Amino acid sequence: MQTHTDIYIDGRWTASHSSRQIDVIHAATEAVIGRVPDGDAADVAAAVAAARAAFERWAATSPAGRADYLQRIADGLTARKDEIARSISAEVGMPLKLSQRIQAGLPPLVMAGYATLVRGYEFEDRVGNSLVIREPVGVAGCITPWNYPLHQVVAKIAPALAAGCTVVLKPSEVAPLTAFMLAETIHAAGLPPGVFNLVCGTGAIVGEALASHPDVDMISFTGSTRAGKRVAEIAAASVKRVALELGGKSASVVLSDAEFAKAVRGTLNSCFLNSGQTCTALTRLLVPKARYDEAARLAVEAAQSFKPGDPFTPATTLGPLISAAQRERVRGYIRKGIEEGAEVLLGGDAAPPGLDRGFYVQPTIFGKVRPDMTIAQEEIFGPVLCIIPYDDEDDAVRIANGTVYGLAGAVWSGDEEHARSVARRMRTGRVDINGGAFNMAAPFGGYKQSGLGRELGVYGLEEYLEVKSLQLPQ
Repeated sequence: MQTHTDIYIDGRWTASHSSRQIDVIHAATEAVIGRVPDGDAADVAAAVAAARAAFERWAATSPAGRADYLQRIADGLTARKDEIARSISAEVGMPLKLSQRIQAGLPPLVMAGYATLVRGYEFEDRVGNSLVIREPVGVAGCITPWNYPLHQVVAKIAPALAAGCTVVLKPSEVAPLTAFMLAETIHAAGLPPGVFNLVCGTGAIVGEALASHPDVDMISFTGSTRAGKRVAEIAAASVKRVALELGGKSASVVLSDAEFAKAVRGTLNSCFLNSGQTCTALTRLLVPKARYDEAARLAVEAAQSFKPGDPFTPATTLGPLISAAQRERVRGYIRKGIEEGAEVLLGGDAAPPGLDRGFYVQPTIFGKVRPDMTIAQEEIFGPVLCIIPYDDEDDAVRIANGTVYGLAGAVWSGDEEHARSVARRMRTGRVDINGGAFNMAAPFGGYKQSGLGRELGVYGLEEYLEVKSLQLPQ
């Protein structure tokens, strides 16, 4: 069991002002596998003070010098990949083989990518008689979720550190263990004291203290839309910069000329990744009415290959959800879908056979879903797919755009140019064309209530930069 009694402030491990502890629960066994401090506002104040004191020196460090630190951190994370993957599989429930590739594999690549990016980034340029300078925002408060607990942290702190900001991190208290591994890795890399600080605790206490602190210049938050609205509300009192990556209800639009087997399988793979606990999950499958029966059959066939079970068993392709609360939330949505008249093609709200212990939900497919149903409008965050028939292409676009979200989507067509034309009409921050792969250098973020700002690549770096112009004599 991993027991952490200290938080990381000003380059050293120090006791929290709070004596409370938070239990970390194994998603498959429901056993306690770790404990972390349940911090308080005094911890946040100490961390912010350390970050503020370190800011001027870190901001003055050359981009190449900052890049060297980032590369050392990336190398340290790579050395701990197996440990990180196993921890996240236990905390979150993702099958180990996927955790090794995604949960543990992506963070060092993103960190190293920012080391390379910042070495060549132009922080100054001339516009007429003006010298335009890009400077770090200041102290960045980063509040991160539990579903990709290390990747989402690195997607914030890597660009923040590259830009010259100092950081106070509040990881999710539900899956916090890899944040402590990261802090250990950062300490071993020799990052100057105060540049990175870690305070663990709940959103209601630590998160709100961080978002409201007057010496925090920017808040970057990833999580639910409800919580994001609260963060933005609190941050507005001191006119902080706010970046939000929130919920999604992404549509996968299958056009009549698409390769249906590939499109349906690709949609299922996205929908069920991490047991549906992914903000970009393609949870709405939009198909022509004339081909609904074919799509429904293909979806059921594809879903039957997902085998719920222990995330550490090689045969498992669908792990548990992260918590009892999340399991009940997803089961509640399944019951709601049934009450509103959607057709259950596969699954349901009962536990998968033989899996009464652990936070398991059956892979579930609803057919003949109306666009106005609750399950078609609200983010479920579980392995639940809604198949929605449409009349024509305009109807498909209307349905795809017909939620408060706009984070991701997909279009499938035998004609790539046709797919692109439909994708351009979708009000969403990312659209995959015929299964286009994730690109960690491309901008990531949403329209509407899916958030503000972008992460990853140069777009993520620039979220942490202020722009100043010096008007020079001619």
